Formats: sequence, structure tokens, C-alpha cells
Amino acid sequence: MRVAPPATPGALLLCRAEPPAVRPVAHLLRERMLLAPAGDGWSVLVPAAKPWLTGTDPVDQVLAGWAGALTVGAGWPAIALWWDDARAGCTLAAGFRRTVGYVWLADGTPVGEGEAMRTFAARLGLDPVLDVEALDGLTRPDSAADARARLLGLIAILARTGVALPAGLTPGEPTDRLRSVAAAQGAETIEWSGWRDAVRAELDAVEESPLGPWVRGPKARLLGAAQLAAGIPLTAWGLKRRSGGWTTAGAILIAHGVLSLAYDRMRARLGD
Repeated sequence: MRVAPPATPGALLLCRAEPPAVRPVAHLLRERMLLAPAGDGWSVLVPAAKPWLTGTDPVDQVLAGWAGALTVGAGWPAIALWWDDARAGCTLAAGFRRTVGYVWLADGTPVGEGEAMRTFAARLGLDPVLDVEALDGLTRPDSAADARARLLGLIAILARTGVALPAGLTPGEPTDRLRSVAAAQGAETIEWSGWRDAVRAELDAVEESPLGPWVRGPKARLLGAAQLAAGIPLTAWGLKRRSGGWTTAGAILIAHGVLSLAYDRMRARLGD
């Protein structure tokens, strides 16, 4: 039996990290979100606003920018799940690596490339035989599966890695409902609280991530310079296109670079 296609744009962000590791990075998105555990080693971010309705970018581009920004400098990937009245899809971001994604039309017709799903499986460490076969099934025509059913199928496959969305946080539901459900279940509110707190949060995020050994010394300076070199043109490109998602991603790259260099210099002065 076909599930009714989604009528309004919405999104969820799955992060392969526990909430304490996601919290400081999520603050830097400068967007109000709700953060909750989503299984063993996973967290979910529920947008509290709908920038895709007030800006120039559609929901898929906004979520791609957010997912990329979340994983810059982090040692874990993020998966953006998004939907609107015409399409639904997923986007996997993992640091500086090229994002990969897949799209289905509202009636479930696949319009992505099968290779994207295989890359998806490899980057998440899924079983190269059983899980890849299941993902390939999502790329084949199926008259009984619409876009929402495709996303639910993807969640079922991700469950093998530990994903367990809180009850009621179902892809395809309206954003307002997802926000209400998350709040009712005690999800933590993430809000922008200014650059002072952001700097503190950023330092915590870096030191708790696998990049910890890179926070000072030659490697830290090299990393900071590389992040600035990538962030400045990306921010300029985002501003030129009036793309909030990519502008945010560039700004976070710049913040990472500046903080990395500043932290290394501060520690050198203190002789610590």
C-alpha cells in the first residue's frame, strides 16, 4: 500500500556521534535546533525553523550546507534527510570529502546514481554485500514505494549501524510536528549564544575530536592555514550566490582556521 507523499518541506540531520560531541559544533550553525540521542552512537538534530521557506535555497541545498558544516573538523559523518512536495533524498557529508546523495521523486521514482549508494555504504562502514544489496534495492523502481517509504527504508538499513530515531521523528512529517515531538520527548534546544560561547564550544569540539593531537604545533598551524584557504573563497562564493548553507560552511571553515592558529599561539605563549 502506497504511503502518502510528503506535502511540506522538512528535514532531519543524523550525526554519527553522541549528543555531547554534536552540541558544540551544532551551536556554530547559528540556527535553532533540537538535539536528541538517536541510537547507539548516533544523534539527531531537528530544525526548529524553516530557512528553506524564507531564503533562496531549497531544502536540499540548505541541508547539504548544514551537513557539510557540521562535519568540517569533526571525526564523524552526518546524514541529511530532506523532503518536499516533489522530491525526497539523503545527503552524506564527511569532513572535506565530497558529499554524496540520492534523490527520489514524490512517487518513489529513483533519479540518483547507483554509485552514490555504494559510496554511501563504504563511508559508513556498512556491509559490502548485504547492506549494499539493500541500498541497491532503494535505487530500483518499486510501484509500492513512494518517497517517504524510500526514506523509511533507508532508516531501516541504517538501524544496522545503531540508528534508532526517537518515536514520532519520522521522515516525511511536517517540520512543526517533528519539532513538537522532539520537544515533548525532552530534546535539548541548541541556540546561537554569541561568538564568545561559540569560541569556547569550538575549542571543546576540537579537543574532543580525533583532531585533538593537531591543536598545537606544526600540524595545527598547517591545518589552520588550510581551513582559511578553503573557507575564505567558499564564503565569498556563498555570499555571491546568496546561499546561506554554503556561506555558513565557509564561515565555519574560517572559524576553525582562525581558532586553530590562535589556540596554537596562545599555548605557545603560555609555554604549556
